[in-house]
Amino acid sequence: MVQIYKPEEQGWKLLRSEGFMSTIGPLWSRKREQSWEYGLHLEPQHQNPLGIAHGGMLVTMIDQAFSMIAWSASGRQPCATIHLDTHFLSPAKAGDFLVARVNITRQTSTLIFLRGSLIVDDREIMSAQGVMKIIQRSSD
Repeated sequence: MVQIYKPEEQGWKLLRSEGFMSTIGPLWSRKREQSWEYGLHLEPQHQNPLGIAHGGMLVTMIDQAFSMIAWSASGRQPCATIHLDTHFLSPAKAGDFLVARVNITRQTSTLIFLRGSLIVDDREIMSAQGVMKIIQRSSD
């Protein structure tokens, strides 16, 4: 039996998702200190045959969190992942509320370097680091 978690009761706001991300959500966000954190209630469709969260879904979640933090830091310029290094540390399962926390470690005019974690309660599920490329919009 999957527990019912009500993110809105913990200060989370529903995010509008489009495209691929709308197929794994809904995604949630809330302000945390000087940044944002992103959440996802894990459901049975997020599991692999072992009954734990699928690794590809976890990588998708941290990549999306990196993208949203980079987008904000770049002045809302589109950003693309050019490097993502992940480490699976502990399993998560349906019923868990997965939280992505991300920090920028360095930023140049074209690159944003990030470090982040996926957490359930106080348990770290995944650690990651990555680099996002700021895609300059043309002046057309």
